[in-house]
Amino acid sequence: MKLTREDQSPAEEAVSDEDGRFAFANVAPGPFQIAITAEGFSPQSSSFVLQPGERRVVPQIALALATAVTEVHVVPPRVEVAEDQIKEQEKQRVLGVVPNFYVSYVRNAVPLSPKQKFELAWKTSVDPISFGVVGVAAGVQQAQNDFNGYGQGAQGYAKRFAASYGDFLSGTFIGGAILPSLLKQDPRYFYKGTGSKRSRFLYAIANSVICKGDNGHWEANYSSIVGSLAAGGISNLYYPASSREGLELTFENTLIGIGESAAVNLLQEFVVRKISKNVPNQEPATP
Repeated sequence: MKLTREDQSPAEEAVSDEDGRFAFANVAPGPFQIAITAEGFSPQSSSFVLQPGERRVVPQIALALATAVTEVHVVPPRVEVAEDQIKEQEKQRVLGVVPNFYVSYVRNAVPLSPKQKFELAWKTSVDPISFGVVGVAAGVQQAQNDFNGYGQGAQGYAKRFAASYGDFLSGTFIGGAILPSLLKQDPRYFYKGTGSKRSRFLYAIANSVICKGDNGHWEANYSSIVGSLAAGGISNLYYPASSREGLELTFENTLIGIGESAAVNLLQEFVVRKISKNVPNQEPATP
């Protein structure tokens, strides 16, 4: 206990006995304050006025238990972490121009939610460069008179553009959003970047037929394979009858697509990162 006075005179201190009783002797008349402290309890103070010749008995004092303050570290939800990582991915562009959104350079990147998978597919599909690439492809087709059922001129080009964009759109959404959401698979390529060139080569090739599941385990890439088949089947709805692919050709094109995916993965592993802008500096992912 500590007794202090308003006249700035030295404070007096006393220790209570086993019963909690204490006393101050020869206290001068006038206002004073008593502060009571005890380990594990909240401090408490009381003010009094002592009259000349008065013997003041302080009322019983009960101290409350001190409230422990625990430092709490708030961990952001996985969805928020994934959202931040996606925002970084959406800055990745080859040569500063071509979108490279479906590659993760982050070790143990957080799995995407179904909503995020659809958002990534949408942003890829409506990127101006995507329209430009489709436009160039349609122009080449027209120059070579591919899908001659569409004819020539502006109308023929428009049909080729629509068909090419339809292929791109269905492939991106079916293989990159719909099936990955249903099958709980991650549509991204996870850059390895470490190990021998041989191990990285085999890793890139393998990623044409395997992918990382949302549970973090590697598994067959059903989303991409089945997505290619589905996109090929859908394309028969809008290509000229003379150019529609039969079932056998659809499977052949799917195998070709797997080969193309392997080639793209090799470029991602050994070339693209060196010529891309806004690539994060995080430690590369490992299989």
